[in-house]
Formats: sequence, C-alpha cells, structure tokens
Amino acid sequence: MRIASLQPSVTLILASLGRLDDLCAHTKYCLEALPGLSGHAVLKDAWSADTAELEALRPDLVIASIPYRLESLAAILKAGLPVLTLAPHTLADVANDIRLIASIVHADPEPLVHAFEAAIADVRARTASLPKPLVYCEEWGKPLIHSQHWAAELIEAAGGRFLGVPGLHTTPEIIADAKPDVLLFAWCGAGNRVPLTRVIDQRNWHSLEAVRQRRVFCIPDRLINTPAPTLLEGLADIAHSLHPGIFSAAPDSQMIRLADAAIAAGQ
Repeated sequence: MRIASLQPSVTLILASLGRLDDLCAHTKYCLEALPGLSGHAVLKDAWSADTAELEALRPDLVIASIPYRLESLAAILKAGLPVLTLAPHTLADVANDIRLIASIVHADPEPLVHAFEAAIADVRARTASLPKPLVYCEEWGKPLIHSQHWAAELIEAAGGRFLGVPGLHTTPEIIADAKPDVLLFAWCGAGNRVPLTRVIDQRNWHSLEAVRQRRVFCIPDRLINTPAPTLLEGLADIAHSLHPGIFSAAPDSQMIRLADAAIAAGQ
C-alpha cells in the first residue's frame, strides 16, 4: 500500500500497528507527533489539502480524519483519488478506526485495541471509589469550546465529572458559576503553550476554588485532541491532575501547572 496520511491520528495508528512502511506521505504535524519520522513526502493537512501534490504522489489511498474541510475532501474526490475519511467521536470509535486501518494494511489490530481498552478499564476501576471532582476541559479559548466527547470519556475514566457538553461553546461566566474543581486546557495546535496565567487574569477566575487550590493544568493538546492510541498518555496526565497521590503523569510528560507565584499575584 501507498498511503497518504492527512492527519497525525492516522500516522500514529499506522505506527502503532507497525505499518509505517505503508506510508508514502504525511503532514508536518505528523512529524511533530512522531519526531523520528523520515523519508516521506510532506503534505498539507485535511483542512488545506493540495490536490495537485496528492495527484503527483499517486497514492493507493488517502486517509483523512477530523478536523477536515469538506471542500478539500471534495476536491480530492473530484480528482479521482481514493479517500477514506474518519470521524471518530468516542473512544469506541477510535478503537474501530484502528481496526479499519489495520484491515487495509493487513495487520492484526486486536493486541493494540485490547491494550488500549484494558488501560482505560484499569484506570476506571482504580478510580471507581474515589471522589469525583468536577472538571472543565477546554479545547479552544476564543471562543471557549469544551473538549470533545472522547476527552469527556477520558475524564470520566480518570474519576472526574465532565463539565458541560462536549464540543459546544461556553462562556467564562457559565464556567465560573459551575464552580469546577479542576481546570484542564488542551488548545488545538498550542502544544503545552496555553498561557494559563493570562487566561485566569482575563476571565477573572482568581476566586475559583480550582485556581485557589492550584488545580489548573495545560495538557499537551496532541495527547487529548488526537484520536489515536496516544490518548492513553493523555489519560495518564488527566488521572494525575485529578488524583496526584495515586496516579503518575505520562512518561516524559510536558503537562504544565499554573505556577504558585501566578496564583499569589492574582489573589
């Protein structure tokens, strides 16, 4: 197979299946997700895909996943290129996408899917009897957008209660009125560079118990927003932020916590 991957989630699934040899092209964001990746053409992503550069590669299959722009996909289809589009919403959807991609590259998905589901089930079991803090998890800040459905499932597995409706817009006032116990930020494309101090200042959230108790975290967005096996690393960071005495953060975690000094300055 010669697969052109238009999203990091696709490339990460291929890597987890041991099928990077089937990859002929990927986006620059895939390089950020897999720094050791090399030897492939680099493409624009599913939002701004360039049909001409895809046609020049002559892939057997183009695989796109959310977020994508319908106009870009329509142009690829119009060019006659075979396209598979994925639109996962839940953790079960992510597992099914692993199975689907595995069937295309003739790999056995079940060890990977079993490990993925077992790790989530293990964390869920370990948190079953623990207190359930109310968690606001933000995918974007202008406007404020709640994280996606699978992120809500990860928070619930980690022993939290997801505040709001996944994927919908909200306001600083609504969040403040809900009095969340924990604030998590994973802005799309921001890595772990969400300006936590400025966010708290601009929204006048200094009086929130989550801020006063120093329970404000930025989790690298690729660990929460990319529907791939790497969600398990996001789960580890979430579990650590909710129950630090019980769970460790992901190995080599780049999770950032609002500095004590910043909180003191805002009080």
